[in-house]
Amino acid sequence: MSQDNRHELLPLANRRRAFLLPGSLIVLALIAAGFYFQHSSSPDEKSASKGGKRGHDEDAPAAVAIESAGKADFPVYLSGLGTVTALRTVTVRPRVDGELVRVVFSEGQMVKEGDLLAEIDPRPFQVQLQQVEGQLMRDEALLKNAQIDHDRYQTLLEQDSISAQQTMTQEAQVKQYQGIVEMDKAQVNNAKLQLSYARLTAPISGRVGLRQIDQGNIVHANDTNGLVVITQLQPVSVVFTLPEDNVQSVVQRWRSNEAVRVEAYDRAGKTKLANGKLLALDNQIDPTTGTLKLKAQFDNNERTLFANQFVNIKMHLDTLPGVTVVSSAAIQHDTQGSFVYVVGQEKTVQVRRITLGPTEGDKVAVLSNLAADETVVVDGVDKLHEGSQVDIAQKNGLAVAADPNIQAKPEGKSRKKDKRP
Repeated sequence: MSQDNRHELLPLANRRRAFLLPGSLIVLALIAAGFYFQHSSSPDEKSASKGGKRGHDEDAPAAVAIESAGKADFPVYLSGLGTVTALRTVTVRPRVDGELVRVVFSEGQMVKEGDLLAEIDPRPFQVQLQQVEGQLMRDEALLKNAQIDHDRYQTLLEQDSISAQQTMTQEAQVKQYQGIVEMDKAQVNNAKLQLSYARLTAPISGRVGLRQIDQGNIVHANDTNGLVVITQLQPVSVVFTLPEDNVQSVVQRWRSNEAVRVEAYDRAGKTKLANGKLLALDNQIDPTTGTLKLKAQFDNNERTLFANQFVNIKMHLDTLPGVTVVSSAAIQHDTQGSFVYVVGQEKTVQVRRITLGPTEGDKVAVLSNLAADETVVVDGVDKLHEGSQVDIAQKNGLAVAADPNIQAKPEGKSRKKDKRP
């Protein structure tokens, strides 16, 4: 049998194995070549590579920003949320019925107590006044005539020319007319009062709001909306809350009988609106919120506070004399507490555990273990640890020129590490 015939008789599995064998050899050859080139680098090159990386990570000084700790009297504030509350808010309503013939105020105008706001048609009240004044004049004339008769009867009684009963009757009539005259006078005063109600004046000083009714309308004494609302804004009060944890310190400060300064800020807490003083403390803590209500009063001379305005309150509670002060950016925290990185003379850092006091803005009072004029790191702390060397790029907010000696040092250390076997 020929060779070609034998090849045709090979099983199908043998033919597949014959094709797969060369491919497997090629793959193994490629893997071996890659392994060879990967490990063919010289030991010096690998050492240099590792040394360079180690020198960059561990020996290169970290660029940081530092600042000097200061010493100052540090104010302690308590912050709360408050709402501006007008001391008095009055809705001006008419007291008599009639046509509104004149409105003399402008919306949003500042008015003083007694200023004329509007006027109701006074003619009906003037007529009523004339009527009661005429009635008074008539009854006064009757009284005068009765008094004259009484005086004459008294003379006749002394002469025994008239009976005593007639004299007494005349005396009673005089008293009757006296009572009528007094009633007439009261009616005159009432008519004058009703006439005065035709002029609507400001009952308090403050800012008028928007007009509720226009000229020409018929107004009534029982109108609900009234003519306008006046809100007193000078002075004005703010009701704010503080957590119950601060109640004892607030009460102690309040009992000192010294004025407690309060500052009002806008909603963002950045712009100061007014200065005032603490006016009163509530007598109970709200159990639903765990807060205590307080009231402060502001002169509001700049008219920056409006009724029902939301404000942020800062109340000056105390002042810590001569404490160390640093920026809050310098404060670091871990499981053991608070610490700072203190920069030494050789530009190496030391981890310093500290005791923190109150915070105000971006400043923090340090109560212990840090002295004034010591230098702390405020930026670049993520690469620092105990004994790290630093390159000062900024000090107290001012840029500092790079130190060439510090820059050259890591390269020398890297070369030393390259020589290690």
